[in-house]
Amino acid sequence: MDSLLFLVHRIPFPPNKGDKIRSFNLLKHLAKGFDVYLGTFIDDPADRENVEPLREFCSEIATFELNPTKRKIASVKGLLHGQPLTIPYYAKPQLHGWVRDVVKANEITDALVFSSSMAQYIDFPMYANMTRVIDFVDIDSEKWKAYAERKSWPASSIYAREARTLFKYEMEIARRFDHCLFVSQAEAELFERLTGIIDGKIGALHNGVDIDYFDPRCEFVDPYPRRVPVLVFTGAMDYWANVDAVCWFAEEAFSAIRSAVPDAEFWIVGSQPSEAVKDLQNLEGVHVTGAVPDVRPFIQYARAAVAPLRVARGIQNKVLEAMAMGKPVLTTPQAIEGINVGPEYEPLITEKIPEMVDIGRTLLKSDHYNSLGVVGRAYVEGQHDWTSQLKKIDTLFTKGTLKT
Repeated sequence: MDSLLFLVHRIPFPPNKGDKIRSFNLLKHLAKGFDVYLGTFIDDPADRENVEPLREFCSEIATFELNPTKRKIASVKGLLHGQPLTIPYYAKPQLHGWVRDVVKANEITDALVFSSSMAQYIDFPMYANMTRVIDFVDIDSEKWKAYAERKSWPASSIYAREARTLFKYEMEIARRFDHCLFVSQAEAELFERLTGIIDGKIGALHNGVDIDYFDPRCEFVDPYPRRVPVLVFTGAMDYWANVDAVCWFAEEAFSAIRSAVPDAEFWIVGSQPSEAVKDLQNLEGVHVTGAVPDVRPFIQYARAAVAPLRVARGIQNKVLEAMAMGKPVLTTPQAIEGINVGPEYEPLITEKIPEMVDIGRTLLKSDHYNSLGVVGRAYVEGQHDWTSQLKKIDTLFTKGTLKT
């Protein structure tokens, strides 16, 4: 088999959060057709034990420790050199050396880079003859722009600068690399409009869902201690957009929902909850779990899932997974962007608190929206099965196109 270099900003295992789900499924698929050489970072000491499960998919793995506190300090170099802070944050001379050596020793001519922060390792003339594919996933610069709009000074100024400098870098990388992937067609088209790059190298590789794993027919033990109507949110709870979402929903909407459904509960399920998220437990009916071994029981035994994100890019796995489990999802327009489930789902989509309260009450008190759980499951089965999505990646390295 041919050899392929795969560079990922965070170790792609376990597949328990958005970026890891995508990068792991990419790795698993690539291993079927390539000898994969994986270079990645470990930013959590607990992830050291997750290297071994990846060996069955890789010919070689190079991991490098990334201390978030030290890297934040290192990222200040970006201010001195006119770079986005993201680039020095992920800059590691040892990884540069490993990439150079492994490419030369194995005559690697194909490379897939996961996220713009990792493009720096093969953005040199010596790698120009490689087929270089970058999976941007989202337009990260747009995310920083949205953060800037919601933060006060000085954070707003720092985030706005990151948006400007990172967009310039994203555009430069897109022009030099052979192909650029995004998580949705809408995100790909937006990047084309923003950059003016319309030469066919930009395309969409949708996130998928393991529809056999997230199957409403699976049987689980009810994880909720009380038999009461539950709304559930799942996600990494140290991620700012998720923190903002649950705080906004709990403080602005859930108390009003609970006034009509007094025994209702809102469960926030996900690892590493921030202090702001933990404090939400002081509100009546709000529960925070921290990390759980399996989110599926929490989705299965809830009346509905909620995804009240005010800042979101691309496709939200939490929405697809809840849909795959046959649950209606109360969501904002931002959180369902790129998920074209159809007009019948529109009654569950709003960013207005009064409407969110009305929908939440209806979800908890009646079966009015249950049919939309069936609609969501059918949509995921038809449009977001990993197997059909990942076939597209093969043709990038064999035919130079996303078309299968």
